[in-house]
Amino acid sequence: MKSIAAMAAMLLASTSAFAAVHTVEAGPNAQERLQGALIEAEPGDVIEIGAGRFELTDGLSLDVDNVTIRGAGAGESILDFTNQVGAGEGLMVTSDDVVLRDFAVENSRGDGIKSKEADRIVYHGLRVEWTNGPDPSNGAYGIYPVESTHVLVQNSQVIGASDAGIYVGQSQQIVVRHNMVRQNVAGIEIENSYFADVYENMATENTGGVLVFDLPNLPQMGGHSVRVFRNMIENNNTANFAPEGNIVAGVPAGTGVMVMANRNVHVFENVIQEHGSSNVMLVAYTETFDDPNYEPTIRDVVVHGNVQGRAGYAPDFEGGEQLAAAVGGTLPPILWDGIGTGIVVNDEVPVLTLGLTAAGQSLTEAQPSMAELSSETPAASPEAVTLPESMLAAVQ
Repeated sequence: MKSIAAMAAMLLASTSAFAAVHTVEAGPNAQERLQGALIEAEPGDVIEIGAGRFELTDGLSLDVDNVTIRGAGAGESILDFTNQVGAGEGLMVTSDDVVLRDFAVENSRGDGIKSKEADRIVYHGLRVEWTNGPDPSNGAYGIYPVESTHVLVQNSQVIGASDAGIYVGQSQQIVVRHNMVRQNVAGIEIENSYFADVYENMATENTGGVLVFDLPNLPQMGGHSVRVFRNMIENNNTANFAPEGNIVAGVPAGTGVMVMANRNVHVFENVIQEHGSSNVMLVAYTETFDDPNYEPTIRDVVVHGNVQGRAGYAPDFEGGEQLAAAVGGTLPPILWDGIGTGIVVNDEVPVLTLGLTAAGQSLTEAQPSMAELSSETPAASPEAVTLPESMLAAVQ
């Protein structure tokens, strides 16, 4: 009698043997042919998107595990949703072990590419763009994985999202690397997530470059263990164009990195420069909330070893000009609201604390002063995120 292990190996081999490549070319009835291929796919299959522009009128969806959607390149295989009728995503994925690579999504009415409860998902070599530039009518998120374990977003570009270009929320074990994000409200946002590495990305011309947030009243809270390192974060001064009511609508133009209500976040070895409001902003959540399990302050946030350039020359928040005038005309590169514990800064640049004492306190009660935050013992850096070899092999 064969062992269970041997039978499992045979099953995997047979799945691979029957895997197929389904090629879909641009042209008439592209919507039906492409969605049909996604519906009919079997585990192990590849959906190959040919070169050309696919003019689509509705969103696409995939709910089959272990499928690769592969184009001819982000400048070659273009899913064009300019004439999309509904307001949903361009592409929605709800299955595990999916690889999305080498194609573009343009002008979706809703989010560009979203995945939900999709573990071990890979976004590689993609472009998501709203071609009319920054506009509140653009979709909220470009690349948008949520509620997942093991997420890789790499070598991709997002332009024009009215919320976040790359957003990873309520997830864990996350790597976001080697991407370009520009002209979004938030370039990259890690929200309510655990264990994330954000590195070697370029964030420019957004409202805010990189945000690490934790919000109340969500199934997963208590965001922690995030490393933001070796990124180029510069000139994120685009006027905020998020629709009113979005949490990122409150992000001041000219913000490099913002850490809000999160724990054990390390920001290091980045180049952060040319931000009108602040290179690094460390703040509590300021809105009212009714969730007894939510902690609105930052804890164990460490900023060290960054190259800090010019900042604070055009503050874009209420009371910012008066605050700048009070400290000599220009705000220092790092702003801290004064709330939270374990805050350590070792960047050899001035740090301005607002001297607030409680989350939600008005800036009119600020007591600004220069802070010395380098004498504290920093929290240990989170360990590097390790992804399954199968995910890395899929894009080699």
